[in-house]
Amino acid sequence: MSEFWLYTKLGFGHVLDWSAYDHILFLIVLTVGYTFDNWKRILVLVTLFTVGHTMSLVLAVYGVVSVNSRLVEFLIPVTIFIAGLYNVFTAKKTGKNDKIAILYGVTIFFGLIHGLGFSSYFKVISSNVSSKILPLIEFALGVEAAQIVVVLLLLIISFIFQTLFRFSKQDWVLVISSVVIGMVIPMLIANKIW
Repeated sequence: MSEFWLYTKLGFGHVLDWSAYDHILFLIVLTVGYTFDNWKRILVLVTLFTVGHTMSLVLAVYGVVSVNSRLVEFLIPVTIFIAGLYNVFTAKKTGKNDKIAILYGVTIFFGLIHGLGFSSYFKVISSNVSSKILPLIEFALGVEAAQIVVVLLLLIISFIFQTLFRFSKQDWVLVISSVVIGMVIPMLIANKIW
């Protein structure tokens, strides 16, 4: 049972690691346009991101894929940047129902990229375990729980700013997405591959 908590806490800490806040930034741009009314869609998006993240860990841990870590460290902020830009250009749209299948697919794909960024570290910490499936599931549960905490906090903050401070939803999405883009640009420069 203690091993279960070890990997679950590791997954939880992976998301909430302030020294590697890229995961939080992606969650912010992924869900900033939604409210508590959209909780089902948010849960699906967050879970799809976890699924992609876990799939890439499985593929890497079992040696199916091997990636250049420099490329992945560059692609992670690219995914955040793209999601932020998407928000900026679609903030005026009131409903984000159109092309939802594309959004779901992109979320899984971005989850794959983010998972690859953690795969080498996960390989090291799970190297003394005979079966890696259970630790991967436990880690994914921790990741999912932490992502729900982050999104819940974002929804509360969004609610406060949109109701008490009278931010329009459009302005809120534009401001938050622009701030995240501004935070990601130095990451892109620091991890450039050219």
